[in-house]
Formats: sequence, structure tokens, C-alpha cells
Amino acid sequence: MAISTRLVYPRTHRFHIPVMGTGHSIDTPLRVARWGISSVVSLVDDVLCEQVQKLWADRLGHPFQGVDPRDPKARALRFRNYLDFLDGEVSRQMEELRSQEFEAGSDKYTWFEMLPDSSPLKTRWKGFLSLPAGEARDAEGAALTQAMEPGAIDVNIMTKLDRRPTLKDGTLVEARLSDAKLALEGFATSKVRGSMVFSAGINPTLYGTLEEFSGFYRQGGEEAEKGIIIKVSDFRSAMTQGRFLAKKGIEVREFRIESGLNCGGHAFASDGELLGPILDEFRRERPRLREEFAKSVRAYYQKKGMDWNEAAEQHEAAITVQGGLGNYAENRRMLEEFGMDSVGWGSPFLLVPEATPIDDTTRAMLAASRREDLYLSPASPLGVPFNNLRGSTAEQELRRRFDEGKAGSACPKGFLVSNTEFTEKPICTASREYLAHKIDELGGYATVASRKVAVKECICHQLGNGALEYIKQETAKLRGESTEVRRLPVSICPGPNIAWFDRYYSLREMVDHIYGRSASLVPAHRPHCFAAEIEMYLDHFDTLKADTHPENPKQIESLERFKANLAASLAWYREWLAGRSALEGENLANLIDTVEEAELRLFPAEEGAILGVR
Repeated sequence: MAISTRLVYPRTHRFHIPVMGTGHSIDTPLRVARWGISSVVSLVDDVLCEQVQKLWADRLGHPFQGVDPRDPKARALRFRNYLDFLDGEVSRQMEELRSQEFEAGSDKYTWFEMLPDSSPLKTRWKGFLSLPAGEARDAEGAALTQAMEPGAIDVNIMTKLDRRPTLKDGTLVEARLSDAKLALEGFATSKVRGSMVFSAGINPTLYGTLEEFSGFYRQGGEEAEKGIIIKVSDFRSAMTQGRFLAKKGIEVREFRIESGLNCGGHAFASDGELLGPILDEFRRERPRLREEFAKSVRAYYQKKGMDWNEAAEQHEAAITVQGGLGNYAENRRMLEEFGMDSVGWGSPFLLVPEATPIDDTTRAMLAASRREDLYLSPASPLGVPFNNLRGSTAEQELRRRFDEGKAGSACPKGFLVSNTEFTEKPICTASREYLAHKIDELGGYATVASRKVAVKECICHQLGNGALEYIKQETAKLRGESTEVRRLPVSICPGPNIAWFDRYYSLREMVDHIYGRSASLVPAHRPHCFAAEIEMYLDHFDTLKADTHPENPKQIESLERFKANLAASLAWYREWLAGRSALEGENLANLIDTVEEAELRLFPAEEGAILGVR
């Protein structure tokens, strides 16, 4: 296995927990890293990270010192301090775990039991258990203990969330002190040896900031201490971003493919390309990723007089996928058919209290949710479709405030300020200030149009409230104190796949479900993840069609392109299915039916033309 892959996924699990909102995976490494499971922390809200660190420090009896908010780099310092705290606690957990005996029922025993059955380390462990007492057993036990590794503590930045805050005199801070760059600095200067996940496309100045930090480069030819993971929608995006980084000497540690619509959080729809053919292109063209970037990286090192060796020439980025997977068969398909190194499992872990910090009210709503409760909403101030849960406490608060004639948020954090429709200084479209202007423009609160615009949630703030409430509740339970906390409005952004998971699960249950070691947690009739994505893209096409003006050539051209790409993807599925048999537990019959129905829906027999699209 390539060294870079080993660093992204230590010799443990073949799945990871992606970033979920600003708060839903904020302390997940403290919960799962000791089991060898990698997870991702959001670096959007530095104040939230400091609050979570303080709560955990109080719970563990550790001293805590907050960052002086007047420091120009307070944001970077908060992130660094929090990540150092996570790193230290996970290291302590691992020391405690390694010190245990190999006794049935111990956490150490469970650590090896939870490994996938394909793991060479698990095979060694099973052999160790059959050894008689003596020097050989002791030596092997010591070697296995040494081989135990925690999961990676990775972090995520949405590259376009790169606000430049304003000073008291109204001027902008210098560009180097923008939000994303300070978040990057916080990670780069921390002790964490994980990876930075960049999502939502290229930010050239942010990527350029990488050159300031030696941790992203090889030292003495050895693998870089910190890696870069790029979240991509297709192979073209991987090549484009990989080339850009290679010219700066950066080796991408992993390309993380995500379904455009069958995911949680913000949904960045592709131009009609579907996940199956995208994965197949990565499978076929994977060698090009190394060949394309190696020369540029080597040239950078040589230009800078940095060490380079033959091992570096063999660097190969890991390729992973995430987006709506729900059972063992689909997980197998990604690993075995498409050669993925790992698979991301996000939304199902929202129902695993051992893994994610979410307040009890919201988690109970998620467990009870059905397909109709999960929808793509206009709730994000970014103007990007946002996966949402109907009736969330954030939505309830939003409606209450509108009914009281007080629409909008106080905008306590301002990470998403961007609108200058009514003001010279950018403000957020979820703010009271913006909505006061907008609702007045539309004729007041009594108009239907006003209610439609007042749907933006304060996701900067409310995506973190659930974590704060849950950690307080957990701590109170441990101390035998009242679990009543302030009922803060909570935004939640699950993927639609969560509708098939209907209760709380233990971490062990979910891991065994992923690896097919227990009865499936979802019903056999659950749609295949590829089929679910097809349905979402057809719905999206209908939305695009409805929004396309018949006399707008650019819109018509865009619609034609989307339809052509969608048709090509369906044709790929039809050919692919002709040579495939279902894996055990895989609802491939559903995918076959969905492809046929999708083609009829995309090309109805009675259709002469759709706005010029044939």
C-alpha cells in the first residue's frame, strides 16, 4: 500500500466519517479516533471550537486559557489550541488503550474485533489469540500493541468562506488575515498530523498560503507531516486542482469524491454527471494523477533546493468516495469494483451518540424522520441548496420570529456576510438588517413574497448549537446533575439517506453494519445509492427546466448540456448493469428499474421539445 494511503487511513478501517456541519463532528475525534476511525472537524467557527474545548477541559478537569480576542490572529490561535487539545487527548486515550491486556471484553480486545475482517492486522491478532503462553505470544502481543494506531484527525475548510473582517475604523483586515487563511494557519501550526480537506473549489490565494508552512512538504524525502485532501466532483476537477497544487510542490494525499446531490450539508450539483461513471473514470485514469503531477512537484523541490528521492516519485494519492451509501453491499461495490481506498459514511453516524455531538431533541427528530421530512432547502445564506430537516428547532425559531415581525438573526458571527444589495458593507441574507430592508421592499410582513425570502437560517451559529447542548447534557449526566440546558435553535443538514435509519445505534452496531457482520440496519427495499442519486438529478433537471426562459439562449444551452450529460450517465449505467450481478444485499434490481424509468422521464414519448431540448 502506498505510504500516502497508509497515512490517510492507518492500518485499520476502510471507512471514514466526513465533516458534518460546523458542529456535528466538532469533537468526533475524541469519540472515535481511539478505535482507529478517521474523522473530519470543521474549521469554520473558531469561537465554537474554543467553547467546545472549554466544555471538555471542564469535564476532564483540565486547565483552560482562552485566546485574547484582540490578537489579530486570534482565529488561528483558537483553532491551533483546539487541535492541540484533540491531539493530546487522543494520544492519552491510545496510551491507556495500549496499556490494557488482551482480555475478552476489554477495549483493547474490542479494538481488534472492530477491524474489518480483511485487515492483515486482524488476521495477525486472531493468530495471536491461538498462541500458547510464552515468549512468542508475549513478543507478538507487544508487536500488535505497537501497531495500534488512532484514526486521523482531519479538518475541513470550505475554500470560498474566506471573509476579510472589518476593523473598528471600517477598513478591511489585510488579505493574509482572512478567515480561510487563518484557519489554515491554525491547522498548519498545530501538532495534528492529519490532513486538511479543501472543499467547494479552488481558492488560489488560499492554496498559495500553503507555501508558508513546511509541514505540507517532505523533509529529507520523508512523507509530509500534514496532508492535503481535495474534495472533488469529477476527474476533471481532480486534475485541475492537482495541477495547481503540484506547481506549488504540494502532493495531494487524497481525492475525495462526493455525490453532487446525494449528500448532506450544501449540495453542489454537477452538470448532469452521475456518480457511477465518475467513479469508473477515476478507476481507469488513476495512473494519470501520479504521472501528471510528479514532474511539477519534483521541479518545485529542485527549484527550492529541497530534498527529493525515488520514494517520492512513487507517491500515489488515495481515492475515496462518499454520498448516500447505506449498506455493506454498496460499501463493497465501492472498494472492490471501483478500487476506492475508503468510503465516507456521514449521516448515519448522526444517530450514533458515541460518535457525534447532537442535542437529544434534534437527534430524536432525525431518528423519526421519513423521506418527506428531508429536503433540499434555500435555507443557506450562501445561495447554495442546503439539505435540511423539516421542523428543526432552527426552522421553528425562524417561523416564530417572522410571525412576531422580527425576522432574521442578530448575525453574531458573520462568517457568511456577502450581500451589498442594501448596504455598502456586506451583510448576511439571514440577518435582521438584510431582512428588514428586503421585507420593506416587498411590501411588509403580510406579503407572501416576504415569507418566502425569510427562510435563511443562521447556519454560522445554529449548526454549532446542537454540539454545545449535547456536550453540556453529557457532562451533566456523568456528574449526576440536571441535564436541562438552554434550548438553543439547532440547524441540522443530514443527507436524505438517513431516512432509512430509524433509531439510535451504538458505534459497534454501525461499524458491524458497514462491514456486513450483522443483520442489515436498513430494509432490503431501500433504493440503491446510485438509484437515489438518479432520482435527485431528475428532480433537479425538472427544477432547471422550470427556471429556464424559452427566449434565453444561455439558459437553454445550459439545460441542453445538463440533459445530454444525464442521458450519457444513464446510458453508462445501462451498459454497466448488463455485465453485473448483485452483491449479497445489494438492491441492483432497483437500479435497473430506476434507469429505465429515468430514461422514460427524461425522454417522454409525447415530448416534441422541452424549451428546445430534444
